Amino acid sequence: MRTHRIAGAVLATALLTGTVMAPAALAAPPATATAAVAQSAVPFTAATATRTADGGHTLTWASPAASVTVTAVTSPDATTGTALGTAPGTGSLTVAPGTLPEAGRWYFRLVPDSGSPLVVADRSLGLASARNFRDIGGYRTTDGRWVRPGLVYRSNKLSKLTDAEQQRLVSQKLTLDVDLRNVQERYEEPDRLPAGVRYQVADVVSLAHGIRFHDSALMTLAEAIAAGLFSGSSDLGQSIGYPFMVNFVGADYAFHDLVTAVATNTSGATVFHCSAGKDRTGWGTAVLLTLLGVPRATVEADFLASNQYTGDPEAVELSWLRAAYAEVDQIYGDFDTYVREGLKLDDATVAALRAKLLTD
Repeated sequence: MRTHRIAGAVLATALLTGTVMAPAALAAPPATATAAVAQSAVPFTAATATRTADGGHTLTWASPAASVTVTAVTSPDATTGTALGTAPGTGSLTVAPGTLPEAGRWYFRLVPDSGSPLVVADRSLGLASARNFRDIGGYRTTDGRWVRPGLVYRSNKLSKLTDAEQQRLVSQKLTLDVDLRNVQERYEEPDRLPAGVRYQVADVVSLAHGIRFHDSALMTLAEAIAAGLFSGSSDLGQSIGYPFMVNFVGADYAFHDLVTAVATNTSGATVFHCSAGKDRTGWGTAVLLTLLGVPRATVEADFLASNQYTGDPEAVELSWLRAAYAEVDQIYGDFDTYVREGLKLDDATVAALRAKLLTD
C-alpha cells in the first residue's frame, strides 16, 4: 500500500484549521435517551432504560425467563440496592418520579428467575454543559456478548464543566480524558477536569507525522464530493471529512492512540471527545464498537443518536459515516486490515480491548 505526500496549500490549511474535519460544537438540549447496559447476554435479548423528562424511568426488556426482579443500584457492579418489583420475563416497569433519590447515575439490575442478570441504565449522564456525553457500553454484539457499561464514554467538548458536573464524573470513576481536537480548539477551550483525571491528546488532524495519505488525496476529494452530491448531503465539508479520517495518516495515529488508551486504562473509566462530539468522536466510536463486534446497524444508530442528544436533527447524516467505511474498503479491502495496517493495532491490544469491554 503506497503513501502519497501532498503539498496542496488548500488541503494543508483545511487540516491545520480543522475546517474539513472539525465542525463547530452544538449546544442544544438532548432528547430523552435510551440505553441497555448489560452484565450478560443470557438470557436477555434486549433491554432499555429511559429517563423521562419528569425524572422517572421506564424500563423494558425481552427474555425467555418466566419473571424478572428489578433492583435500582448506583454502580453497574453493585448487587444490592433498592428493590423495585418483579415483572414477566418479557415486560416493562415504570419507576415513578421521586421513587429514587438523586444520584450520579442510576442503574437497574434485572435478575431473571434463571440465568445471568443484566444491568440497564439511561445512556446519558445529563451534563448540561456536555450534552453529547454518553456511555458507549450496553450494546449487544453479533455473537451475543455485551459491551460493558460505565467504562467508556463519548462526548462533546469538556471546557465548561461545572463543579457539580465534575463531581458527577468523579462518581463514575472517570480517570482518563482523550482529546481528539486540534491545537487551536484545545487552546481556545481547554478541558475543565476534576483533579486526578489524566489528560491525553490524540489530535485527528495533527501534522506531526506530515501531510501524508494512503491513497491519492485528490482522488479521495473528488470521489467524496461526487458521493456527497449523489447522496444529497447537506454539508459537503462533512462528506469530504469522513473519508479523510481514514485516508489521512495523521488520523491513523490519533485513532490508534485512542483505542490503545481505552484498552490500557485499568484505573477507571475513559472519556474521549472532540468539539461537538459527533464527527471525529463519531468515527472513533464506530471504530471501537466495530472492533468489539457490535453490528453495523447498531453502530449507525449510535452515530445518529447525536441528532437526538444535540437537539439538532441535522447534526449528522448516515451517508457521512458510511463514506468512512467505504474508504476503509477502498483502501484496505476490509475493516480488519484497516485495524492492522492503517491503525497498526497489534493483536495484544485488540485482545486487551475485548477482554476489558466485553462480557458474556
